[in-house]
Amino acid sequence: MRVRKSEANWHLFLFTLFLVASAPTACAQENRPNFVIIVVDDLRFDEFGAVGHPYLQTPNIDRLATEGALFTQAYHSTPLCSPNRASILTGQYASRHGILDNTSRSHASHQLDLFPKTLQAAGYRTAHVGKWHMGNDPTPRPGYDYWVSFSGQGKTYDPDLYENGGIHRVEGYITDIFTDRAVEFIGQSGSKPFCIYIGHKAVHPEAIQLDDGTVDLSVPRTFIPAKRHQDRYKGKEVKRRPNYGFSDQDAISKPVIKKALDIRRIYEQDEAWAHEIDPGIAENTIRLRAEMMLAVDESVGRILDVLKKEGQLDNTIIIFTSDNGYFYGEHGLTIERRLPYEESVRAPLVIRYPGLIQPGRKIRGLTSSIDLAPTILDAAGIDIPNHIQGKSLLPLLKGEQRTVHEAILIEFYSHENPFPWTAQLDYRIVRKGTYKYIRWIRFEDEGELYNLEQDPYELNNLVNDPAMSSTINEMKDEMRMLVLDSLGLAD
Repeated sequence: MRVRKSEANWHLFLFTLFLVASAPTACAQENRPNFVIIVVDDLRFDEFGAVGHPYLQTPNIDRLATEGALFTQAYHSTPLCSPNRASILTGQYASRHGILDNTSRSHASHQLDLFPKTLQAAGYRTAHVGKWHMGNDPTPRPGYDYWVSFSGQGKTYDPDLYENGGIHRVEGYITDIFTDRAVEFIGQSGSKPFCIYIGHKAVHPEAIQLDDGTVDLSVPRTFIPAKRHQDRYKGKEVKRRPNYGFSDQDAISKPVIKKALDIRRIYEQDEAWAHEIDPGIAENTIRLRAEMMLAVDESVGRILDVLKKEGQLDNTIIIFTSDNGYFYGEHGLTIERRLPYEESVRAPLVIRYPGLIQPGRKIRGLTSSIDLAPTILDAAGIDIPNHIQGKSLLPLLKGEQRTVHEAILIEFYSHENPFPWTAQLDYRIVRKGTYKYIRWIRFEDEGELYNLEQDPYELNNLVNDPAMSSTINEMKDEMRMLVLDSLGLAD
């Protein structure tokens, strides 16, 4: 059958329209932003160059802040490795996702509603590289195309890696090894959008092992920089914050902490606990942490380089944060990061994405680690599932809003009880306006209230000040509503 020329032209015209109509969808699919989430272990909010560290040089991390946004009131929803990592990956409070402490929960961690699963279902290529710490089995967790981790805290040198279900030893420094894996994954992604979560072991201390493989209990755990960075900061010192040490005023205003420190003094005399206690946080300990961070900064630089090489640098949202803070002896606290003061609960948070964020922005709005998952899904153009409890930070990043939270909740549960002196120190915190209210759950009527604008070092507990009674009642009401919401019981 012959087709007239005019009819053939009409069919060609319709086919061309179809191609043109289809092209934006394919293009949009390819141009969706990639995501690189970098989580540093135990990093304080003030422990890199851009936030004023006195000697640590982190030019690549600082570049993220210079070219992106630095959050000044970001907080961990739970200041502890396992629960906060679960909160970052699920957008849920610990009381909802159930990873309450650092106990190994292998089965439970396979059931988590991870945001990478949602991205993967939407066509993203996904990877987890580094610390998992929510279960010690080597099986890849659902939602990842590529999976590499280790058991527990792992080893700094020559670690045994869990890689796509197998276990094998890899020679080298663990920060470099994970960076190699991350760079390779990014380089192989092609035109498909990708999301990679990089969980560094740095800057976590490690027990000293003897030749027979046992742990030397006579010395404190220590931080292990890469050999190329050892002694880089030898002789350097940090200026101690005004809340360094446990003052007479602390003894009066922080009775719960006083009880904990009294118990710890007993254990300081026990050689079996010596490896867990670094009295006062020695300057050398802080220097080793700084030297350990140098490999992390180099890692960030290598990731920026491969993104640029692949033409994806400005189409990638880079998020830099940590899982909890760390004490340098503030309020007499050492090693521990679980307790409710700013050095522990406040988070470093930097986000770079030139297409959205004005360079060099400082964002003061309250944010929580549960906000990262909804932010990522929102930026990917994916509807935020109902099970996510955090809020997208895109309105803050775009400059459309000054805040997404009027108040935030921080919670901690001491079920694991690794250190006798921190047993029963469960608490909840509300941050709202300039105030921070701490409620010690297992100590009836014990609480703390600080005006962080006037008292950023939490030296003056206002909880017993009659003039603050209305503020305390407001904070208690806010806490009640936030706790109900965290449990899914709010209206």
